Amino acid sequence: MEIFENMAKYDYEQLVFCHDEQSGLKAIIAIHDTTLGPALGGTRMWTYDSEEAAIRDALRLARGMTYKNAAAGLNLGGGKAVIIGDPKKDKTEEMFRAYGRFIQGLNGRYITAEDVGTTEEDMDIIYEETNFVTGISSAFGSSGNPSPVTAYGCYVGMKAAVKEAFGSDSLKGRTVAVQGVGNVAFELCRHLHEEGASLIVTDINEAAVKRAVETFDAAQASPEDIYDVEADVFAPCALGAIINDQTIPRLKMKVIAGSANNQLKESKHGDMIHEKGIVYAPDYVINAGGVINVADELYGYNQERALKKVETIYQNVEKVIQISKRDGIPTHAAADRMAEERIEKIRKSRSQFILNDKHILYNRI
Repeated sequence: MEIFENMAKYDYEQLVFCHDEQSGLKAIIAIHDTTLGPALGGTRMWTYDSEEAAIRDALRLARGMTYKNAAAGLNLGGGKAVIIGDPKKDKTEEMFRAYGRFIQGLNGRYITAEDVGTTEEDMDIIYEETNFVTGISSAFGSSGNPSPVTAYGCYVGMKAAVKEAFGSDSLKGRTVAVQGVGNVAFELCRHLHEEGASLIVTDINEAAVKRAVETFDAAQASPEDIYDVEADVFAPCALGAIINDQTIPRLKMKVIAGSANNQLKESKHGDMIHEKGIVYAPDYVINAGGVINVADELYGYNQERALKKVETIYQNVEKVIQISKRDGIPTHAAADRMAEERIEKIRKSRSQFILNDKHILYNRI
C-alpha cells in the first residue's frame, strides 16, 4: 500500500500510528480535514485481517466523518481511529489510557468518541488521560445514550423528505416500512406512531419485532419481504448496502429515509433511485443526530441546545433537495456537494485547525 499516494488521492492531513508495547496497543488515527474545526470521529476496535486493512478502514471512515460533520453544520472536521484487536478479549485499562495519551499528544486536532467495538466505559478510561473525548458517562457531563437523539434527527429528516414527495410533511396516515428495530429504530417508530403513521416492521431478531408490534400496533413483514410491501416510506435502519441492483426494482415507496449507514451499495444505486423518482434522504445527513448530540459536549452539554441543532436536519435535507434540483444531480451527490461547498467557503478564510485558533470553546480544558 502506497500510504502517501492514498492520502493524496483524497487530501488527508495526517495519519498517526500509535504503539505501546506494555499494553499491546496498536492504533491508527486518521485525520482527513480540519478546515471547519478539530476532527471528530469515533474509535473502532476490530480484528482486522491485516494492518493495511486497518489503515484503509481508518482513512475511509475519517473522510466520511468530514462530510457528515460538514453537512450537519458542525464546526468540526473529520477523523477516525481504529484499534487493532478483539474487543471481547483484548481490552485493558492500560491500553485505553495509553491510547488517551496519544490523543492528548495531538493537542486537540482529533476528538474521539465510541464506535463499533468500544463503549462508554472505554471513553471514561480515555478521559483519565485527555479531555479530547466525547460520549463519556453522564457523571462527567456526557450527553448519554445517543440512540434517542439519532432517532429524533431521522424523524425530522424523514418529514422533510416526505414533504418533497407528497407536498406535506405530515406523517399522519402514512405507511412507513422500517427495516430493523434496534435501539435507534425503536425510538424512530415511537415518533412515527405518535404522529399517526402506520408501521410495517422487520428484523432478524424476533423479540425486537414482537416488541415493536405490541408497542406500536405495527404490522410485521419477513426480512426478505420488506422490500415488496406497499408503503409510502422505506426506512432502512439496519444493515448497509441494502439499496442495490436486486432491491431497487422491488421498491414501491416514494421516499427512502432511515438511520442505517452506507445504505447505497454503490454510487450508481443513488442514481438509479433518483431516476425512479424516489426521494432519498442521504444517510449521513439524516442520521447525524448522534454526532450533533455528542458534539454539544464540547461546549458543556445542554440538551435543549443539542435538540434544537438536531432539528436543523430538516433544513439540511431540504438543502440537499434544493441542490439536487439546482444542479440536476441525485440527492446522494447533492449531499456531498453541500458539504464540499461549506468546507470551501471556510477554507478561503482559514486552513487547518490548531487549538489556539479559539475556534471551539472546549469547557473541560
